[in-house]
Amino acid sequence: MQPVIQINQGDKKGDIRNKVWDYIENENLANFPRPVHNRIPNFKGALEACSGVSHLEAFTKSTVVKVDPDKPLEGVRLAALQARKTLLVPTPRLKMGLFNKIVPPKGATKQVLHVCSTSRGIKEFSVPVGLEDSVQVNLVVVGSVAVSEKGYRIGKGEGFADMEYAMMACMGSVCDSTMIVTMVHDCQVMDIPEKLIEDHDLTVDFILTPSRIIQTECKRPKPQGIIWSKLDTELLTKIPILKKLRSLEQKAGKDVTLKPPPAGEYENDNLHEACQSQIQQELKWEPNCDPKSQQQQQQQQQGHLTAEDDKHARFKDKFHICPSSTIYIGDIPARLRVSELKNLLKEQEAVPLRINWQGAQHRAFLHYADSARAEQALQALTNLTVHGNTLRAEYVKSLKTNGTRKGGISD
Repeated sequence: MQPVIQINQGDKKGDIRNKVWDYIENENLANFPRPVHNRIPNFKGALEACSGVSHLEAFTKSTVVKVDPDKPLEGVRLAALQARKTLLVPTPRLKMGLFNKIVPPKGATKQVLHVCSTSRGIKEFSVPVGLEDSVQVNLVVVGSVAVSEKGYRIGKGEGFADMEYAMMACMGSVCDSTMIVTMVHDCQVMDIPEKLIEDHDLTVDFILTPSRIIQTECKRPKPQGIIWSKLDTELLTKIPILKKLRSLEQKAGKDVTLKPPPAGEYENDNLHEACQSQIQQELKWEPNCDPKSQQQQQQQQQGHLTAEDDKHARFKDKFHICPSSTIYIGDIPARLRVSELKNLLKEQEAVPLRINWQGAQHRAFLHYADSARAEQALQALTNLTVHGNTLRAEYVKSLKTNGTRKGGISD
């Protein structure tokens, strides 16, 4: 079957995601929740695609099935419960551990099992599974934004499915015989270049769509564990179970060295203080004084500081701006979310220290550690197109022109 969504040479994962999300929205191929951007799309025909799981030997022979909590996978969770299999779901954003086991009430009817398969059921009928609990997962079902018939998969960009599998590998819960299945709309099957797939990315063995079952016969090895050198201390703070796994692996003699912070960035507790120090130094503010410096007050009293200069100074204070290390992003599409912008910045290797998000005004301010990092980001973001809009990227210090700001910025 010829793919309906074409991938161009040079397209990155983010470009492919946006093409899929835009196509599904434009063709009205999704159910609630809408819009599908930044989600695993709940495509029309998801129940038909999920029904195909009962035809897989990997499902019929399994006793323990792990299924992601995405809406379009609801049918697989119901099928697992009806078949009296042990159903595991990841905890939300992995904050409280890795798995929860869905435990329906005794004598549950089909209607009750249906409730158990929903997001409500995951909250009401689940119990945590700890690292000390020995569990062997026979089948893993994940959501996808795009997949290829070769088994290459692209998720929504947060990396949780890849992380969950790597953590299961660390725990010994999965092995080479564990099958990976995904459900997508037919339009989500496309030719994904292998060069976009990294060693931590999860590949799939079966793709189920409303019209067909595809066995990928993917030869690319699946992650054998967590690649610690790709993680940073911030992620360990967000996902506490990673700290426990890292400690266990360290005791086992494995290399658990984390990724160092990018050159020029500050670490942990010193980050906010260092950034604020830079702001104060660059704008010549005293921390316990009015943001308008005594020099500015004197200049204004003597008539040397124009009202526009004073307004510009107050504008910088309002948004905590360092002109030489802050990038203004304008012409942001109305449907772009801050989470999507963060993923986009990550893909462009332009992650800032801090973001001032002003989506209602179609703009954002990106604060970097120094002018060198800001320059790299500016080059990466110049002429970048999102949802058909070319973003405007420039230094904040270049915004002041003839009493106005480019991009419609005003106080």
